[in-house]
Amino acid sequence: MSTSTPPSAGAPAPGRAPHDRSTSARESWATGGTVFAGVLLMVSGIMAILNGIAAVATDDIYTSIGNYVFKFSLTSWGWIHIGLGVVLAVVGYGVLKGADWARALGVGLASLSLLLNFIWLPYQPLWALTVIAIDIFVIWALCTAHSRRAVV
Repeated sequence: MSTSTPPSAGAPAPGRAPHDRSTSARESWATGGTVFAGVLLMVSGIMAILNGIAAVATDDIYTSIGNYVFKFSLTSWGWIHIGLGVVLAVVGYGVLKGADWARALGVGLASLSLLLNFIWLPYQPLWALTVIAIDIFVIWALCTAHSRRAVV
């Protein structure tokens, strides 16, 4: 029978730093945010492609907005959305694979998407606001993540 004293509940396990639990919780939160940001980039890209195809296919699918400062033809907006959508989907896949270039490019493209959807606001206000909110989360998640390994 051993007379050793049991470790106290607050003491760290052998070989672990006292703050490992909170650090690992933050890292798992950041990793989860990065995975979600990558998925959101891919989904946002695919939805932008579909949005762009709808705008290119027929000009009367979206309502006329009158005299708007940032007025483009819907065909132009469609091609902008298709191009941005393809790049967003590729970068989202890169984020899921853990590529550093994808994280950096993801922040830049999410910022660009945010600005373009602000300009797109009069054409589809609810969808543009939804994408703006998604872009804000993606920027936050990619800027706060510490993990640089592949997550899928």
